[in-house]
Amino acid sequence: MKRIGILGGTFNPPHLGHLIIAEYVREELGLEEVWFIPTYEPPHKQKAGVDAIQRVEMVERAIENHSSFKLNNIEINRSGKSYTIDTILKLKQKNPNHKYYFIIGGDMVEYLPYWRQIDKLIHHLAFVGVKREGYSLESPYPITKVDVPLIDISSTMVRNRLIDGKSIKYLVPESVYSYIKEYRLYESE
Repeated sequence: MKRIGILGGTFNPPHLGHLIIAEYVREELGLEEVWFIPTYEPPHKQKAGVDAIQRVEMVERAIENHSSFKLNNIEINRSGKSYTIDTILKLKQKNPNHKYYFIIGGDMVEYLPYWRQIDKLIHHLAFVGVKREGYSLESPYPITKVDVPLIDISSTMVRNRLIDGKSIKYLVPESVYSYIKEYRLYESE
């Protein structure tokens, strides 16, 4: 059985915190791969300001030098609101011999009771919780906890720094930084 980590999100933009989390969880749990799954439209957030194609391109650039990191466009191709239950059922149908580990931060751990069909979902994957400042990893649902360095970077912070004309160097991979500059993303939202 192939052990696959899943890191979902808007990746608006992807930053070094995403990559650090993926690498630590991959190593700690002995995962063969971590799949980055950009959401088309998250159910719990406003629509992403940058279109899906540009977010996919940034993820591709962010993970291009890591052989165990893969991009999976299942939610982008489906379009509309993305619910984890729909994604995981489709992935299991396509890859019945994979075991999935869904990586979430403390903010999402606290939100689990509100996820669509959570009681069904917990039978199809293992949740992996990583610490996030100001959030607990306590949950009524089974969570495998993985300690990762507390990197207080968020996509919102990166976007706000860009809007304010501040540097994002060392917050995102250089290839993502170049893409954002080339296409003048996030200059004014």
